[in-house]
Parts: sequence; structure tokens; C-alpha cells
Amino acid sequence: MKPTRPTPAQLRALARRDPVLGTALKRVPRYPGFPNRDQPYRTHYQALARSITSQQLSTKAARTIHDRVCALTPGRSFPRPPELLELTDGALRGAGLSQGKLLALRDLATRIEDGSLRLAPIGRKGDEDVIEALTRVRGIGVWTAQMFLMFRLGRLDVMAGGDLGLQEGLRRLDGLDERPGPAELLERAEVWAPLRSVASWVLWRILEEEAG
Repeated sequence: MKPTRPTPAQLRALARRDPVLGTALKRVPRYPGFPNRDQPYRTHYQALARSITSQQLSTKAARTIHDRVCALTPGRSFPRPPELLELTDGALRGAGLSQGKLLALRDLATRIEDGSLRLAPIGRKGDEDVIEALTRVRGIGVWTAQMFLMFRLGRLDVMAGGDLGLQEGLRRLDGLDERPGPAELLERAEVWAPLRSVASWVLWRILEEEAG
């Protein structure tokens, strides 16, 4: 999959619609387009499995557990659905997976194996249809599905209203005294359509600036 990037004309139009965001666009790193070369996942299944494995963990801990699960089967990749379903609970728990994540990964693998979740054509679905399909899987919520849309499918108009980082990024962008809630973020983001993923990128980068 080639990364999806906004055109220069689209970026100029975004900056005209929201000069405050436009100023930040000039300051932060350019939106790189997704999926990018840094993603080690060859398949949508591997990307979703990594998302489930990484939930509520530090980057280092998530990588360690992911690598341990990969080591349970031949090859360097995450166990394929039939391989995962053949692994015992003890082996998966021994690799560091919680019971909840173990059940979520088994549900993902089962749905792929029985055909109730078809990932190969999912990129041809609309955003809401993708979210509906993915959130049927145990352990995959709306936020995870939205990140899949943005980073795996390269959708340019995604705004995760429940993302605390985006809420805080908007607070800093607009100089607000309090962090806005999901509804306020989504309302503010309407002016950024159809490039709300790009605006999300800017808000996350603003947080990195402040942290640095």
C-alpha cells in the first residue's frame, strides 16, 4: 500500500479555513502519509494483533510481549490465525499476554478463520463500515478502529474525539484554560474536514513540542 498524503492545494485550503492550525502546520513536521515504511506489519491482521497486544502498555513492554508471542511459532512474524488458535492458553500467558488480550486475539483469529471478518477487502469499505466491522471483535474499540483507519488504511479524514492527546493538543492550540471534551473536539474539528487526520497529526506534534 502506498502512503496517502494530502496535496499541497489541500493543505493550503486547510490553512485558509483555520489560520491558527495553519500556523502550526508550518512549524511541525510534515504529515508523512500512512501507512509508512516504519510499519513492520505486512498484513492488516498483524497490525490489529499488535494493537491488541499493545493496549495500556508502554512501548517497551508491548514490544517485549509481542516479540515473545512471535517466538512461539516458526518465523519472525506474529502467529497466523490458525497458528494462534493452536497455541495453548498457557503458552500465550507465559509470553506475557493478559487473559483479556488472549481472548481478544483468539476472537480476532477465529473471526478471520471462519470468514466473519474479511480483512483483505476492508480498505474498500467506508470509514463507518470499517469501524463497525472491527469493533465486533473482542478487545477492539472505536479508538483502535480509528487508528487503524488512519495509520493502516491511510484515511485522511479521521478524528478520534475520545483521544486525550488530541483533546490536550486542541487545548494548547487554541490556548484554552481547560481541556475540551470529545464533543467539543469533534465540533471544533469540523472546519478541518476533509483533512482531520492531518489536523490530528498537528495536535499530537504540538504535545511533543511541549514535552520536549
